[in-house]
Amino acid sequence: MGTNFSCFLQEKVKVVAGDITFDDLGIKDSDLKEELLKEVDVIVNLAATTNFDERYDVSLHLNTFGAKNVIDFAKRCTNIKVIIQVSTAYVSGERVGLILEDPYRIGDTLNGVAGLDIEAEKKLAQQKLNELRAEGASDESIKLTMKDMGIERSRNFGWPNVYVFTKALGEMMMLDLKGDIPLVIVRPTIVSSTYKEPFPGWVEGIRTIDSLVVGYGKGKLQCFLGDPTSVVDVIPADMVVNAMIVAMVVHANQRSAETPIYQVGSSVRNPVRLTLIQDVAHRYFVKHPWINKDGHPVIVGKVKVYGSISSFHRYITLKYLLPLKGLELANTTFCQIFRGTYMDLSRKINFMLRLIDIYRPYLFFKGIYDDINTHKLRIEAAESRMETDVFYFDPKVINWEDYFMYAHLPGLVRYVFK
Repeated sequence: MGTNFSCFLQEKVKVVAGDITFDDLGIKDSDLKEELLKEVDVIVNLAATTNFDERYDVSLHLNTFGAKNVIDFAKRCTNIKVIIQVSTAYVSGERVGLILEDPYRIGDTLNGVAGLDIEAEKKLAQQKLNELRAEGASDESIKLTMKDMGIERSRNFGWPNVYVFTKALGEMMMLDLKGDIPLVIVRPTIVSSTYKEPFPGWVEGIRTIDSLVVGYGKGKLQCFLGDPTSVVDVIPADMVVNAMIVAMVVHANQRSAETPIYQVGSSVRNPVRLTLIQDVAHRYFVKHPWINKDGHPVIVGKVKVYGSISSFHRYITLKYLLPLKGLELANTTFCQIFRGTYMDLSRKINFMLRLIDIYRPYLFFKGIYDDINTHKLRIEAAESRMETDVFYFDPKVINWEDYFMYAHLPGLVRYVFK
């Protein structure tokens, strides 16, 4: 559309800098704030840290209390019609079987442990931060300690990591504070590159499964831990956006005590198994090998899959831990001459083991995300004569083999590989 499109955007779009970790979303200009409070009628909250290994204080500020600040701001908007809160399907934790589109209420936990108090969690995190600073801890030490605290507090209440825990807390706060404002919670599964719009395969950043694909394509992944028969619940980004837009239209001005929850995924209507992704990735990179920085094609082979934690640990022990022990003994014998090599290998092994610990729940995930509400939304859109060919979000139309071979993998290579 060229120049005309730029003019169109300038007429229709106004960019405002803000920060959801602050009251009033960090907007200081009083005139601008008043304008927003009068004019804003729809709020879509996508702001979050999606890092599974984030600092506890950072994750709480963004994912939990950021959501609270959004709802507080929305309640002051005189023309508000609907809020779309984008969460994640994985607030379910490690549940198995069919996972329903049910809400989380204040105090709910996944393991039945009582005493979850969101304000108390915030104070606990701040108290630990104050203690570390008073002790003169280094920035690196503070970061690692707060990361460990996030994992510990999450698992204490049954969630596997700090990302899904603090997103669940954010849902709780919004449900508790929304009053009669129409609130919709959208829970996508693993969001992948686009199916059609703006064009097939468009992606920014590396998602959960993509980190494995990138490592494999670059020749750095020779083995993998997980159940190859498991279902990987993937949904293209444009389908998630379309579901949000349709939900926005359908629920505008619907003031009700009930909050609709939409799990947007594929595991019920069109499941894709890990074996398919493995097979397609192998065929793609054999046909289109990645060219490394030296200008040589990277030759990939079939990945060895370890189906249990114990078998993977045996592999790690033989491949890495025994050589590491040998280096330790050599250092003792030869006056630490191999200290640099030892420390480098030790860091890499510890990093890998930490990643496995964090991602373990998803490597053997046995949940299937029910999407009956989302299906009803599709039906309502069709009956309301919405442009369902434009606002499509039915994963049943996807041929996964074609999608991965001709859209997703080429998109990863084009936009993500460095």
